[in-house]
Amino acid sequence: MTIGFAIFSSSLKLLTTKRGGPPMVDQQSNYGILRLKSKNARSAIIQKLATDFNLTPIIAEAFYQQFTLYFQEHANISLSSGEIAYEAIAAEEPPSKHIRLTRKITVRLRLIEFNSDLQALAAYGLAGLRRHRLARLTKQAYDQGSLLSYEDLAMILTTSPATVKRDVYYLRQQGQFIMTRGVKQDMGPGLSHKTIILDLYFKGYTFSEIETKTNHSEMSVKRYLADFLQVATLYKQEFSPNQIRLIAKKSDRLVREYIQLYETYQRQDNQRLIDLLTPAKPGPEAEKKSAPQIGPGGGNHG
Repeated sequence: MTIGFAIFSSSLKLLTTKRGGPPMVDQQSNYGILRLKSKNARSAIIQKLATDFNLTPIIAEAFYQQFTLYFQEHANISLSSGEIAYEAIAAEEPPSKHIRLTRKITVRLRLIEFNSDLQALAAYGLAGLRRHRLARLTKQAYDQGSLLSYEDLAMILTTSPATVKRDVYYLRQQGQFIMTRGVKQDMGPGLSHKTIILDLYFKGYTFSEIETKTNHSEMSVKRYLADFLQVATLYKQEFSPNQIRLIAKKSDRLVREYIQLYETYQRQDNQRLIDLLTPAKPGPEAEKKSAPQIGPGGGNHG
């Protein structure tokens, strides 16, 4: 027993000493490091969450981590000179949802861009500068996945929603496509954005030009064309607008707009409309493949 105790004591001594040095000291206990670590803002906030909302420490810490993410997403925005941060509604939110319940996105908008702004001011005056900024702001917001309303633009540009509405109308008359929440969600009294985009197509704009003007991809434009083709084909077959709405599963408003668009460009013998509605003829190779093969003795093969 004495020998065993001596061996145990020697082993314990080796574990608690450095090589040739004094016994190791538990620094964390000696200096209260663990207690000091808990005396920071993070721990204080977690403690307040746990106390104020009757949460367990683990749940309170989870809340803190989630709030940190929210702060980084909405408040901790790094801005450059001339930029502002603005809370805008996400582009995919439907018009039927109350604004308080919609998802918001904090977007970085360049309110002042000296070179181009000064050029617009010198060439077109204050009204031209405002319209120049309006076009830039709406595009930047849409590029970041959100849409600005007339009220948003009026607040940012320190003007009235009525003035913004007139500016948007003016820019559209100049061939520019301004993407606002009302246009995208078809909430306003104007034409739907789909009809406006198709109108550009029938006017001869290329897919690249339409993409630049409207911030819509070529795939989106082709999808709108496919929907229009279905409506126009049914209309040519003398289906009523109500029947077309049920078959195509489109809104009554969109069906009426597509029919009006079809009639407008049909009267003009628009070549793009003709090409769209005319089935493509098979080429020589396709005709050769589809022709019946005459075998020996005059029999058909295939």
